[in-house]
Amino acid sequence: MKPVPARLEPFFVPRIWGTRSLAPLFPEKIGLPEPIGEVWLTGDDCCFTSGPFAGRKLGEAWRAMPAEWKGRRAQSEHSIPLLVKFIFPEDKLSVQVHPDDDYACRHEAAAGGRGKTEMWYAMAAREGAEVMVGMKREVTPDAFRRAIAEGTAEQCLERVPLKAGDVIFVPAGTAHTIGPGLVLCEIQQNSDLTYRVFDYNRLTPEGKPRQLHIQQALDVIRFGEQLGGKMAPVRIARGPVAETYYVACRYFATEKWEFDCHVAGCTSPESFELLIILSGTGTLEAAAVSADYSAGQVWFLPAALGTYLLRAASPSAMLRTYVPDLTEYSRRLAERRVSEADLKRLVSQ
Repeated sequence: MKPVPARLEPFFVPRIWGTRSLAPLFPEKIGLPEPIGEVWLTGDDCCFTSGPFAGRKLGEAWRAMPAEWKGRRAQSEHSIPLLVKFIFPEDKLSVQVHPDDDYACRHEAAAGGRGKTEMWYAMAAREGAEVMVGMKREVTPDAFRRAIAEGTAEQCLERVPLKAGDVIFVPAGTAHTIGPGLVLCEIQQNSDLTYRVFDYNRLTPEGKPRQLHIQQALDVIRFGEQLGGKMAPVRIARGPVAETYYVACRYFATEKWEFDCHVAGCTSPESFELLIILSGTGTLEAAAVSADYSAGQVWFLPAALGTYLLRAASPSAMLRTYVPDLTEYSRRLAERRVSEADLKRLVSQ
């Protein structure tokens, strides 16, 4: 099974807080009969449209993939470890939190036993758009429980204004919500475990409130010093390419490439890579295969693919994400003269 680049088809997920138009990223998705909140790019139901797994869903294909496709760091995983989404909120998401691996393993084995650390890249942001991430330092568990009962839970969170290009890191245990007027690319552990504590008294189309998980949330929320929030990126010029490094943790490392001619990349035997096309058009060439890329796509690059070439037909921007070896990641950035202080800020254990 020769390693070649393979594109995945998006899977559109209705959400109560979503939008009825996904233009311009998906110009055909306008006037929708129900609001779409999430577009899953690497979910189990996303189908491959090219490569040897064409026509098969990712969940099924992953189980059949050889190690040289998954990479050494993911070959024992029961499902792809990275879930990539586009998020289109036209209303606030619930105030919520995600558990870490330890809690999920002990209490959520039936749901996969995997925690959820995530990051958000702001692809677009209207004037005044914001998220709320992390508890204010003075908030205690008892104070937060009272705020939930009084309907003021969001007042306990730190407000973070966003503009296009900003990145937010949300480690497991970080209480948060996302406001309207944003288009986000979310990169996360492949887990859908969410504990809601407040949902603004909204009702589902069936007229019922969505389930809350207050005790589980209080079990896992981090109070006091917070680990997440807005990231200060590190930018490096690599020939004709502008590289921006955002965050690296044990679950994912993410960087952005911007270019208007061509750029070469190379996968590592340690991990598959995902290329998320934010804007632009061009061709992706590798293993004697040439395919067109455009905005809104995600490409799966097998770990054993090796060298690949991106040729821009128009100015292009994309996110590159993978499961890192943090020691190797730090060494590579040190070779590019990233300071020790910047490395410490980028790399989260």
